[in-house]
Amino acid sequence: MRKHIPNLLTLLNLLSGCIAITLAFDGNFMGAVAWVFAAALLDFLDGMAARLLNAYSPLGKELDSLADVVSFGVAPAVALFILLSNYTLLPGFAEPLRHVIPYLAFLIPLFSAYRLANFNIDERQTTSFRGLPTPASGLFWISYCYGVYTEIVNNEWLFYLTLGLLFLLSPLMIANIPMFSLKIKNPRWKGNERQALLAVLMIAFVALWGVIGIAAGIIAYILLSLIPYSEKPQHTPSR
Repeated sequence: MRKHIPNLLTLLNLLSGCIAITLAFDGNFMGAVAWVFAAALLDFLDGMAARLLNAYSPLGKELDSLADVVSFGVAPAVALFILLSNYTLLPGFAEPLRHVIPYLAFLIPLFSAYRLANFNIDERQTTSFRGLPTPASGLFWISYCYGVYTEIVNNEWLFYLTLGLLFLLSPLMIANIPMFSLKIKNPRWKGNERQALLAVLMIAFVALWGVIGIAAGIIAYILLSLIPYSEKPQHTPSR
């Protein structure tokens, strides 16, 4: 029974993503945010359970990726699709493409699926990542959509910003750029400096700006990952 606990948590992650999708289609961005965050928590817990129970399995690894592509790929893409369809002030030249532009949102699950499939066969990504992790991308987009949906209807510059971020962050998921893991390897400060700094920044951004502060925190995570940093390699199994 114990060996099935991580997979059960992963399936609950998938269920959370499905609920987020239905809420996003209704334009309920706050509800979608809540369920994607629930999926992120369950994604964290299934890995923790697998480590504590020593319940690693090829099935768990594949199931985790399938759940993530729904919760952090499809769900935020649907939110962005609705944002671009129903809430966005388009510049005049883009009006003829009003019914086409929203489909660009589905670049997110396309790049997410490719990244997750590659992650499962890339042996370099045991203690750190190559490219933007899919959950980070999903959390960015779901919080961004909630944060701007009341403003983007009156500000066409947010349209340019949104497309610019879409074309930047989607390929970043499969870029060969090292990014640090958020897992705390030990209780000491040394080796966890960036994780601690990111936690402080995330708390500060959310306190200042609310939900969209999560999106700002993900940008901070990307920038911190680009700062050169060396640490001794340490192998930690990952689901």
